[in-house]
Amino acid sequence: MATSICEMADISRARKSSIDAAAWPAVAAVPRARGGALRTKIAEATFARACAKAELALEGDDAALTVESADMFERIAARGWTGLAESYMAGEWVTSTSEGLVDALQALIGAGYRPSPARVSAPKHGRTPLGVIGELPPDLVQHFDGGTATHAQGHFGTGVPTTQRTRMKSHTPGAGRGNEPGHHFVDVTEIGAPLDAHRDDLADAQRRSISMLLDAAAAGPSTHLLEMPCSGGAVAAEALDRRCTLDVVTFDARVRKSLEEQLILSGAEGAARIDVLDSPAEIEALARQRRGVYDAVVSMQAFENMPHPEQIAYLVSAEQMLAQGGKVVLQTIVRTNNYSRSAAAALASTTGYAWPRMNVVSCDDVARIVDKHTALRVTAVTTAPEHLAASLRLQRMAFDAHLRDAAADGYDVVFRRMWTWQLALREALARLEMLDLAQVTMVQRHRGGRR
Repeated sequence: MATSICEMADISRARKSSIDAAAWPAVAAVPRARGGALRTKIAEATFARACAKAELALEGDDAALTVESADMFERIAARGWTGLAESYMAGEWVTSTSEGLVDALQALIGAGYRPSPARVSAPKHGRTPLGVIGELPPDLVQHFDGGTATHAQGHFGTGVPTTQRTRMKSHTPGAGRGNEPGHHFVDVTEIGAPLDAHRDDLADAQRRSISMLLDAAAAGPSTHLLEMPCSGGAVAAEALDRRCTLDVVTFDARVRKSLEEQLILSGAEGAARIDVLDSPAEIEALARQRRGVYDAVVSMQAFENMPHPEQIAYLVSAEQMLAQGGKVVLQTIVRTNNYSRSAAAALASTTGYAWPRMNVVSCDDVARIVDKHTALRVTAVTTAPEHLAASLRLQRMAFDAHLRDAAADGYDVVFRRMWTWQLALREALARLEMLDLAQVTMVQRHRGGRR
């Protein structure tokens, strides 16, 4: 942890003028809200009350966090939770470890902290946010992936699954009238908390997620499978091991290059067709070209990074590309009934920098989209909230251990603090059981094929 502690102190010892203002304009400059002095005092008082409610000490040897600059409160006054995140990125407040950051965020969200910002807009220039449709640069993923070439979270072998066949309300047009049933049955599997998970367990957990995904898709030697979009190469490797015919769609030329290199190293050069699309809007055209081609369409943690219209378009397109009897299987982060307004405000703090189109919906919301807009039907769902929290903890720890390597790859200290923030924030929300890790299996509703 010593490296992490030193990392936490890097910026607070440096002048803010050393921050690259072209890359991080909203971090380099402190935003000013109207009624600045009064708003700042209110922000400071509100934060202090929230910390007291959350039992977070701000002073003394047991301090949960240390405020290094009063600019922190100007940022909160101007931009709420986003200001709090940018203040952390600027080194204006620190915790002794990244674990301490998770603890602080969990306590604040659990206490319902939701500052009211003046809604000062961020500068329009700066780095392009990462993870636009769930894909990340391979040279970043390698610093927290557990060695599996994927940023997705995993399922640990020590979690005990319990499956129950559950009667679910149908949202299809005309449900409950005529020949359209009002309900259907879904196999809901809840996977119990894992036992002690260590860093060496992360890769195995990620591979287990991929195996679960491909098992749900019934992927085998006769399967023509599409992964859309690419989650880094681990799904492709497992699919090829199962002797699937594999196609992959990506929106990032760097991901394509990395996947091609992985295939060469594994002796499978040219074994997968890889298409690079310019934008998610091109998926619909691809679906028209490949109508009825695939036995399965799968994705790992892309669905939560699509706005609602794109979630609909993705599922409609996936359905169109299925051959008769085909399946669509998603692994996605979903929100639970515990998800609060404080959680939503906190999660939005990352969108200027990572996951800019994040749209976390519930499992019920997924089923509603499927019923209303496609001829698919959800037949199975797995949930594993504690596995999400454990995976994010191990990914955070892995990133802590690779901070210097990330710096050598050109990720500056502001970026590294931002990446630690988003990992810690999602971990805190998973600990609070506000976020869950789900796999959702869909089949064609009508045995005769697509409508």
